[in-house]
This record gives sequence, structure tokens and C-alpha cells, in this order.
Amino acid sequence: MILPILVVAPSDKRGRGIFASEKIPSHTVIEISPVLVLSEKDRKLVEKTLLFDYIFEWGDKRKKACIALGYLSLYNHAYNANCDYEMDFTTNLMSIKTVRIIKKGEELFINYNAVADDATPIWFDAK
Repeated sequence: MILPILVVAPSDKRGRGIFASEKIPSHTVIEISPVLVLSEKDRKLVEKTLLFDYIFEWGDKRKKACIALGYLSLYNHAYNANCDYEMDFTTNLMSIKTVRIIKKGEELFINYNAVADDATPIWFDAK
């Protein structure tokens, strides 16, 4: 499920991103998508490819990874994100929910640290 008011469009200095074509209320689930789960062994292989920047850590021990379908891998990172994501390891689904009101035309961001306001440096900022 992807709300039809989400649009993939160019994002300043970030390639592509996800944008709202109309106002979205706070705490709205905007996407629920399946994931393809990679074993720990497969994760190590994928981390050597272009897909490294698009996978999510997966599982209670975070040893596995997943490739998220839908728009999930296109949400850009922000330390003060306007959306949050949730992982369901039982059903192999991820969901995205707004954490505040989103304005029409605004880009939607998730925090790659898995918490909307976690300021811990991520891999591409830590270099």
C-alpha cells in the first residue's frame, strides 16, 4: 500500500526522493511494503555492490538485511526526520508513518538510525 499522494521526484543533492502532492496529517501511515530478506551471508555480498546504500539492517540481531520494495529505499535521510519507519520481522513488512503534518510539495525523510530524531552520525556522514 502506497498512498497515491506520494510522488518520486528529483531531490536537491540527493538524487531522487519522495514528496507529498498534498498535505498529510501527522501520524498517517503513508506506505506499507514487503521486503526481501537477505541472509547474513547474502548481506555481506550485497554490501559490496551499489545496493549497499539501499538496504536496511534486518532482524532482532541486525545481522541480516532486507531490500525494501515499494518506495521505501527512496526515502532520503534527515536527522530530524518528518517520518518514521517500522519493521515487522514476522510478516516481512515495513511501514512509513508521518511524525508531524507534512505540507504539500514537502519531501518526506526518514532517519536511517531508525529513530526520527537520533543524531548519531550515519555511514556517509561519518567519513
